[in-house]
Amino acid sequence: MSTSRTLRLATRGSDLALRQAAAVEEALGRRFDVEIVEVETTGDQVRDELIHRLGKTGAFVRSLDEKVEAGDVDAAVHSMKDVPTEGDGLVVAAVPERADPADVLVTPDGKTLDELPDGATVGTSSLRRTAQLLAERPDLDVQPLRGNVDTRIEKLLAPSLQAEHEERSEAEKRRKATAGEPLDSPEEDAEDVEVPDDWEFPYERDVEEWFSGLREIERQALGREVEIEYDAIVLARAGLERAGLLHHVEAQSLPTDAFVPAPGQGALAVTAADGDLARDLNDALDHPRSRAETTVERTILGELGGGCVAPLGVYAVLQGSVVRTTVRALSRDGEEEVSLTRDLPVDRHDEAARELAADLADQGARELIERAKRESGAAAEDDAATAAETSEE
Repeated sequence: MSTSRTLRLATRGSDLALRQAAAVEEALGRRFDVEIVEVETTGDQVRDELIHRLGKTGAFVRSLDEKVEAGDVDAAVHSMKDVPTEGDGLVVAAVPERADPADVLVTPDGKTLDELPDGATVGTSSLRRTAQLLAERPDLDVQPLRGNVDTRIEKLLAPSLQAEHEERSEAEKRRKATAGEPLDSPEEDAEDVEVPDDWEFPYERDVEEWFSGLREIERQALGREVEIEYDAIVLARAGLERAGLLHHVEAQSLPTDAFVPAPGQGALAVTAADGDLARDLNDALDHPRSRAETTVERTILGELGGGCVAPLGVYAVLQGSVVRTTVRALSRDGEEEVSLTRDLPVDRHDEAARELAADLADQGARELIERAKRESGAAAEDDAATAAETSEE
């Protein structure tokens, strides 16, 4: 492979997408000089719609791939679950090693799903996660949540941090009034501050010291206005990891047998025109196990036609000579489901995946998916090309 040319690599401009592109750049090592090219997608432009209302999955993919087809860039990096199962003239040249595909529950205080109060408000933009949450906890109030990973975390943390800031500020005002110190606001008079006789300052640090000890995402959350106060949100663990936030929030992994991940969740896809470059990228980046697992998942997705317009989870794990595959299709309210786990022979995993999808269809999975499509108001032409559920894992 030549090391003299520059590989122009397209990506969305979000922090997470740029981190994913940088990971691909690093994995390429010295094989290419890489130029990362930021491209705004249709999904980025339509910020006030949930993903399943944007139409086909390509809202977060097509704009990048058009740049590849036009020759403006050489390849593009996507989250695999954003990539339609029906090709658009390009190939998935490489599937780098997949990250943990599990979903996680994130709360301000570390509560588990079982510990959330009755009627707790949980945020997600995914129909799959909504249905799975309601199947486990029908009492939950699942509300829409969009934005990049940072934004979603900030929306979760904002109410509790803002309340704490207000309480600390009020305590600081009382402390200063008691000590005869000037208040922060010149419009306020210490004599007007009510301080109970037995009152003591309840904190070890003042407001400024407390603020200085916050993580950056917590500081950003303090200034964010939110319309919905969430008790928890559900995200992909891989997105949190790649954004560098997993160790900065209270996140509980959800079991993959109940919260079956979206097809391709945690994996990246590098698309390119079929040819020498695609083969070079495959040689440099492709991870065979991740390729086999995501091929099974996306084959089933394509056969059943689920994705962002239907609550469908598919999770495949390569185990020796078989690919253990779990599929869970649900109604939008989580009350009905068709599920199946089967070991597929690895030497014919794509064909076996189609057979599994046919069996699921016979058991009613396709009927659930078609009903979900009608209920979501999806256009009649939206078919098995749909695959994604969120723009940011």
